[in-house]
Amino acid sequence: MSSSIGSRLKQLSDSWWSPDRPRRGRAYRCDCGRTSFFRHSRCSACHAPLGYDPLQGESRTLIAGAVAGTWRLSGSAESSGSYRRCLNFDSPARCNWLVKDEDPSPTCISCRLNRTVPDLEDADNRRYLWAIEKAKRRLVSQLLAVGLPVRSKVDEDPARGVAFDLLRSPPGGPVVMTGHASGLITLNIEEADDARREKIRQDLREPYRTLVGHFRHEIGHYYWDRLVADTVWHEPFRALFGDERADYAAALRANYEKGPPADWPSRHISSYASTHPWEDWAESWAHYLHLLDSLDTAIGFGFTGRKIKIEVERFTLADLYAPHHPGARRFLSLVNAWVLLTTVVNELSRSMGQPEFYPFRMPPAVLRKLHFIHLVVRGQEAYAVPVKRKARRNRGPAAQRGS
Repeated sequence: MSSSIGSRLKQLSDSWWSPDRPRRGRAYRCDCGRTSFFRHSRCSACHAPLGYDPLQGESRTLIAGAVAGTWRLSGSAESSGSYRRCLNFDSPARCNWLVKDEDPSPTCISCRLNRTVPDLEDADNRRYLWAIEKAKRRLVSQLLAVGLPVRSKVDEDPARGVAFDLLRSPPGGPVVMTGHASGLITLNIEEADDARREKIRQDLREPYRTLVGHFRHEIGHYYWDRLVADTVWHEPFRALFGDERADYAAALRANYEKGPPADWPSRHISSYASTHPWEDWAESWAHYLHLLDSLDTAIGFGFTGRKIKIEVERFTLADLYAPHHPGARRFLSLVNAWVLLTTVVNELSRSMGQPEFYPFRMPPAVLRKLHFIHLVVRGQEAYAVPVKRKARRNRGPAAQRGS
């Protein structure tokens, strides 16, 4: 696996404790100096065109190219080549991503993952698609940044690629179910309706339900197939998460009929994660991505550990899956940074009368799963089976981090 995640983790860790203001993450600037954001296609100050280059992971000011419809990145040499807007720039998706001019595909790396999109003659579908594509682009940009394989099942890698069916339930049913199967992720686009999604969240007693959360969870299933199944990680996965050969349909049925086990908060990040090892992996995977992207964004805008004046109980090396891994301390520092960040931002949310930014508590058992996922992403096969740790006394409820 690519070393991208290792270098990215180092940058995050160093920046979080640095006294200097970092300039990275999702903090971008137009040539005029005005801050721009990941979703922007035009500067709000000087109105210069902006575009996101997924290969560099940056939003850049654009300069018209020699051929109509082509662009160069401001500040780049002529030899860096020219770009085109994604074909979906003028569609309801409002895609602001760029495509290298020599790329034969008319769409960007994110849009070409779509196998099916809804009928865009419908006004609601157009509104839903815009929200969905914003969330999907955030997911894909993060996957690329950490060096994970992102290839379209539609026309690049039919056997091992990933694709999306963005569907809407017809009047009278059947209901479209969000899920994953063999690289194909189906999303019910009505999840983009805030009121409808909030009702589902309350009906299912979920603390959190968002489009970004759906994408990060479902892509976790895809990467389990790609990175864990039938590899050196498979048996260690079973030892940590449980045996995925357990009847999946029966596990889901038991969860909905009887509810989660009483002790799930000490072993899982969410009650749904307790349903089945596959769901535990996908939920943990999503939280791994939540942690990395939120910290990356916070650091990019100058929110660092030196500026947070609060004492929280921190995790220790002994809480990790492989405490003897050379990068263990760096990973630990990032997780403890996450605890600091979410504690403060949760309190900010409360001060506005809003739900908690991060309504979860992370016990040590979950941290071990996150560290395991991190090692899988990094391709650190030598640490698939960790060195046995000494038994430790249970620290009780206080061992759950978060606020």
